[in-house]
This record gives sequence, C-alpha cells and structure tokens, in this order.
Amino acid sequence: MIHFSNVRWKNFLSTGNTWTEFQLDRNANTLVIGENGSGKSTVLDALCFGLFNRAFRKINKPQLVNSVNERGMLVEVEFTVGQREYKIVRGYKPRLFEIWQNGTMIDQTAKDADYQEELEKNILGLNYTSFTQIIVLGSSTFIPFMQLPGSSRRDVIEDLLDLKIFTSMNVLLKEKIQTNKENLKEIRHNIKLEKEKLAVHKKYLEEIHNKNQERIDKLNDEIENSESSIFRLEADIERNNSKVDELRETIKDEKTVNKKLQDILKIESQFEDKTKKLKKDIKFYQDNDNCPTCEQQISSVIKTTKIRESEEKIQQVVDAVDKLQLELDKENQRLLDIMEVNKEIQEYLEKVSDSNNQISALNKFIKKIRKDIDAEVDNETNVEEQNIEIDKINDTINSNEVLKEERLNEAQILDVAADLLKDKGIKTQIVRQYVPVMNKLINKYLAAMEFFVSFDLDENFDETIRSRHRDKFSYSSFSEGEKMRIDLALLLTWRAIAKMKNSTNTNLLILDEVFDASLDTNGCDEFLKLLNELGKGTNVFVISHKGDVLQDKFRSVIKFEKHKNFSRIAA
Repeated sequence: MIHFSNVRWKNFLSTGNTWTEFQLDRNANTLVIGENGSGKSTVLDALCFGLFNRAFRKINKPQLVNSVNERGMLVEVEFTVGQREYKIVRGYKPRLFEIWQNGTMIDQTAKDADYQEELEKNILGLNYTSFTQIIVLGSSTFIPFMQLPGSSRRDVIEDLLDLKIFTSMNVLLKEKIQTNKENLKEIRHNIKLEKEKLAVHKKYLEEIHNKNQERIDKLNDEIENSESSIFRLEADIERNNSKVDELRETIKDEKTVNKKLQDILKIESQFEDKTKKLKKDIKFYQDNDNCPTCEQQISSVIKTTKIRESEEKIQQVVDAVDKLQLELDKENQRLLDIMEVNKEIQEYLEKVSDSNNQISALNKFIKKIRKDIDAEVDNETNVEEQNIEIDKINDTINSNEVLKEERLNEAQILDVAADLLKDKGIKTQIVRQYVPVMNKLINKYLAAMEFFVSFDLDENFDETIRSRHRDKFSYSSFSEGEKMRIDLALLLTWRAIAKMKNSTNTNLLILDEVFDASLDTNGCDEFLKLLNELGKGTNVFVISHKGDVLQDKFRSVIKFEKHKNFSRIAA
C-alpha cells in the first residue's frame, strides 16, 4: 500500500519562496476552500509534478515557476510503501530530480526518463493516467475513465489488477534473449580467442622466448577475472537452490493429489459398473413378462416399481458422479499446477547445473593459467608440452562449438516463450475474472447515489448502460450530473479493486471542485456518505468553493488565501 504523508512546495505557481506544507494523512476528511486564484488547487499540480513531472492542470512546465521570483521552484512529496520511506524531490530552474529511500538517494541513471520509469514501475506501481483515475478526480482538465481511449483504459485496469507483472516478465524475457545473444557472441569470441591462442602456441613451437613479465601480468588478470566470475556464479547457485527449496515446499501435496486422483477414478469406475447393472435390470423388466427362473408372471405393478427403483438409483449415481467430477476437476487442476511448479524447479536446477559446469570450467581454466605462469617463470617450456597444449586448445574449441549450438537451441525456445507472453494470453483471462466484480461495485455505488441504471463494462472496457425499462444508453447520452455520478462510481470502484488486490491501494483521495460542478444537493449528500464509508486509513480531501455549505460536514478545513500576491495557507 502507498501511504502518502506530505507534499510541500515553493516558488510554484502563485506560491513564493516560503515553503507551503500540506499534510496528507492528518484527518480522515478535509475540506479545502479559498477564493478563485487563492491557490487551493495548487496541491494537485504540486503532487502530480512531484511524482510525474507534469501538472494536473494543462500548464506548461515553464509556467509552473512563480512569475515574480522566476526561479527556485521546488516540490517534495513524501510517502511510504510497506516499510520503505520515500521522498521525491523535483525542481525547475534549476532542474532537479531525486528519489530518496530510507534517507539515502537512489543512484541516478544517465537519463531522467529511466529514473522516472524506476519511480513509476518499481516504486509507485502506477503512471499518471492511473494516478488521476484512482487518487485524483477533478472537474477541469480531468479526463474521466469513460472518455479515455481503449488503450488508456486498459493501462488503468492493468495497473489496478497488477498485470504489469506480465509486462515485466516480458521485459525480463527480452533481457534473457539479449543475454543469450551476448553469451552466443561471447562464445564465438572465445572460439576466436582460442584459435588465436592456438596460432600463438604454434608460433611458440618455432620460437621460445625468455619469461615475459607482461605475459605473466596478463595471465594473472585472467585469473582474477575468472575468480570474480566464479564468485558471481556461486551466488547464482545459492539463489537458484533457495528458489528450488521454496517451490518444492509449495508442492508437498503431490503424492496426496496423485493418490486422491487414483481413488476418484476407482470410485468412478465402480459407479459405471453399478449404472450398467441397473440399466440391465431395467431392460430385463421392460423385455420380460415372466420370471425366467420360476416362470411365474411378473405383474405390471412389480415391473413398474422395479424399473422406478432402478431409475432412482441411476439418478443417485449420476448425481454422485457429477459431484465426483467436480472433485476430479479440482484435483486435476492442482496436478497441472504441480506440474508447472516441477517444470519451473527443473529450469532452476538446469541453471544450477549450468553454473556448476561453468565454475568447473573456470577452475580448470585457472589451474591451466597457473601452470602457464609457472612455465613462463621457469622458462622450461618444450615442444612436447606445446603439442599437448595445442591438443587441449583444440578440445576447448570443440567444447565451445557445442556450447554455441546449445545457445542457438535456447534462442529458439526463448522465441516461443515470447509468443506466450503477448497481450492475448494470461492477462485476458485475469481481466475476464474481475469484470463481473467491477460491474457489481459500479452498480452498487450508482445505486447508493440514487442513480438506478444497469452499468456493464465488457472485457474491452466498453460500456453498456440500461435503464430500468431496459433501454440502452451510452455514457455520452447522460446529463453532466449523471456523468459525474458514473465517474464517481468508477473512481470508488477502482479504489475498491486496488484495495482487494493491494496493488495501487493508497490512503489518498483528492476531489477537485466535484461538489461545485454537476452534482445536485442530494447527489452531494449521498456521495459524502460513500466517502465516510471508505474506512480507516483513507484520507479524503475535497477542494470546493462551497465552503459555507460543506464546512460543517468535514472534520478539518484548510483555507488558502492570497497575501501580498502570494498564495499561502491561512493560519
């Protein structure tokens, strides 16, 4: 969960060189009031600029700098994610962008875009569009969810449902593909190096030199590099073995599941035998009027009774088989899950094996280099030894050729995996599960605001809206007040879904002039009730001109005013 605690700014819009500090988690609900131009909406622009390098309203970046002081614009936003405390510092004239975690600044990358991506993807877990759909709702420049293009709607939902993980997996896969290419390049380079080394040794057969200190230094560097590689590979092995242990812990029930499946199939076979016997009994009474044993006539009452009893028993068996099939489906699904985990375990074990092979090769390489150093020092190399070394180099070249073929095969497998992680895959399945939940919540909130329609989003997030008379409408068909109710219902729904998923769940909700725009008095009252039901840990801020009407409905009131042409929070 993201817990926003504070935002402060100076030389920002109409604010002067004195810090304006706005605490975001002091009260459950707060009314923000002030005359037009007093700066009460500045908090939205400061918050969006601090987090996303753009104002909430359509204001060019140079225009965000106070026009009197013309420099020194600075915004700081503080929040926590789990146990980590963050502070974002962003300025203009001069430019500044820093991310602090637990009091230490995160190393800045070469490009601001990469630094911003780190903030949005790995820390906040949401972008500007999602932020303005879940946390901020305004009446001026805000684009409601229903007016967003399809791609932007999907981005919001993917943030809500934490589906960006699959995008991240795809990124990791691309990195793995790139790593494979680099490994292939390195293997080819190693083959080239070994061939060059082979040429050197052949030349060395003709001309044996005295010990060469430069050669010794180079070999020592190769040992140092190889030992560094071994240290990294050992860390990889420890990490992968740990992952294997974790995965094995999740499938401890594998034997139990297999036994249960065998038991279910055995019971199912017994049910089939019983059904066949009952059907045979029915056919007997349908086809025979006399008992074949005693040759006495079988009365129609007895035949009807026996047939009915057998049919009832068959129905009981059918019912039992249906229940048994549900259990079979459940266990089969668990078995599929276990197979997937076993597959993942095998992948990690293959990585461990590959790392061990590399370590073994590196140790052999180090041992070989040390022998080369000794040979250089002692200057006792002879032709026979050089011939042996040439054979070893040829073996190394052959080994690298095998590795090259393995990397080429791996590249084909990675290409297949890339196809599986495209958009029309698992992400579509997850969205399909959550759409009914979303629709139920949207209609709940609409009903709470006394807007009685049936609102449904499909898997492409296109709407179908029906009245009580089942007439179809679109979002654009409604009045501004009705549209606002839909926008508010969607906002509350996204927050509820975020809380369920604990993905973009946050304490903060800011509404800018929502109560001043299209909601009537009854709509305002009903929406205020919904806000008061958001629960503990939610901090709601309502920016409004209706201070005289709304003031007594809020626990806290913050008033902005102009003082000597600068905005400030009134004491």
